[in-house]
Amino acid sequence: MRKSVTAPSLVEMKARNEKIVFVTAYDVGAARLADEAGVDAILVGDSLGNVIVGDPTTLGVSLAMMEHHIRCVRNGASRPLIVGDLPFGSYGASVEQGVESGFRLMKAGAGAVKLEGDYPEVVKALVKAGIPTMGHIGFTPQSVHKFGGFRVQGRGEGGAEQVEMALRLQDAGAFSIVLELMPSDLAQQISERLTIPTIGIGAGPGCDGQVQVWHDLLGLDPQPRKHAKRYAEVGSIIRDALTQYVEETRQGTFPTGDQSF
Repeated sequence: MRKSVTAPSLVEMKARNEKIVFVTAYDVGAARLADEAGVDAILVGDSLGNVIVGDPTTLGVSLAMMEHHIRCVRNGASRPLIVGDLPFGSYGASVEQGVESGFRLMKAGAGAVKLEGDYPEVVKALVKAGIPTMGHIGFTPQSVHKFGGFRVQGRGEGGAEQVEMALRLQDAGAFSIVLELMPSDLAQQISERLTIPTIGIGAGPGCDGQVQVWHDLLGLDPQPRKHAKRYAEVGSIIRDALTQYVEETRQGTFPTGDQSF
């Protein structure tokens, strides 16, 4: 039986200088395939607001939506650590709100939670409550309107602020931190300063691991992303298969006796 990955496992991987692999997933089928591929962790991201619902931002994602998709992923994966995003509006009002939200995601099947931004007091309270917690700095999608769009963060004087934020989150008890859309040299500097692993997305090769969105990796999103490599064009394969199904059904060549009882 394969040993399950835990939050402490990822910290140990950094100590051994082993790269950590995250991928997002939102349903049982994707989780099963990610598990079979050998990923270390699955992020059930609030990016589902973009790639599943089709919204332009993640701001409309609710706790109930996150609970639903975490349950789906939990039913498909047994080995990877499952990290659930705390969505917009679920932790920013108070420490108590953040802890209650964390309880809900853990009860849904998460093995850890992730929150965006400079909330060390919430991280500390979550960890005290027994909830492994990831941080997330650089570009944080829930703050897209504050940033004025999807923009790289930490250039120039902003880099020092990102370093200090990372250290505060580590000191609060975070077991890992996502670094998103920041200069590669800054991400490497942060990674070298921290004793906990950094997980990059659009932050260069100097991070301790990487996370990518399922739809970007597999060519399911029609818009290419600079920070993502498309490892397959699964979207076109699905479209071709569906087109063949449509044609055969209309022509009367499907179903045949092989598909009949």
